[in-house]
Amino acid sequence: MTGLPVRRASELEALPPEKRWLVEGLWADQAVGIVGGEPKCCKSFLALDVAVAVASGAPCLRRFRVAQPGKVLLFAAEDALHVVRSRLAGISVAANVSFETLAVHVITVPLLRLDVPDHQHLLRETVEQLRPRLLVLDPFVRLHRKDENVAAEVAPLLAYLRELQRRYETGVLLVHHARKGAAHARAGQALRGSSELHAWGDSNLYLRRRKDSLKLTVEHRAAASPGDIELALRERDAALALEVVDRPPEVAAEAVDDSDTSPHSPAERVTRALTTAPGPLSRGELRNVCKLRTITLSDTLAALVAAGRIRKVDGAYALAR
Repeated sequence: MTGLPVRRASELEALPPEKRWLVEGLWADQAVGIVGGEPKCCKSFLALDVAVAVASGAPCLRRFRVAQPGKVLLFAAEDALHVVRSRLAGISVAANVSFETLAVHVITVPLLRLDVPDHQHLLRETVEQLRPRLLVLDPFVRLHRKDENVAAEVAPLLAYLRELQRRYETGVLLVHHARKGAAHARAGQALRGSSELHAWGDSNLYLRRRKDSLKLTVEHRAAASPGDIELALRERDAALALEVVDRPPEVAAEAVDDSDTSPHSPAERVTRALTTAPGPLSRGELRNVCKLRTITLSDTLAALVAAGRIRKVDGAYALAR
């Protein structure tokens, strides 16, 4: 038989649940994707937190379990090596892991271009030799000289990274900037440049500042995404690292209230809908019943889950027991 190889769908290999995640809930196994956000939104801190977690096996952000730890290969194009060392050391303290034995391997060349064939060859050889579980490249804008707004110029660079992922079974985390003035756009659509970047990611993490808070939005190609997560960059002794902010119930409810003309807050509308529903409600059902914007509903659900007032049941929501 000539032509392309084919197999019945039922004969394709099934991936067991324990191998579906690199970092549970945040990053799928062998996923390519983006950590995105506007300047000064702690994108590099988040990327390094993921790197420390994968390299050590400690929970990412002290919250998300690492399912399959292993070596990490990192290139930080904007930061001096002593800054990279200092940040990794601080996150290691926060994660309570040994910095001296941390399996994060830093590429030390001053310049790496994904659009230069010689540089592509060197990076491919390095990945082949080290076989990392995760490759972290920070940021995308310093890794090429192409026009990010032109899909035909961006696509080959992303295809090269996808090739590394498939050939060497490694995840690829690419740090990228969001467009200025795109605060009200959907997180992925706020990324600077071609829509190829948003479409490329299997797992994407977006950071945004909303008033005085830092919000993390998680997006997956093949898994349900959790609600927004509030983060804060905090210094404790020698540790400067991001951490998840847990709000008490009354503060969480206030945090998701918006300027809607309804006399009831979004949190009250959601809890009332779940109280009267015969069973759990999906996001779409809640959006229709509560008449809330998608972003407001996401914030509300995340806050109510964090506060223990509601729970997630098979992708839907119900009142906490």
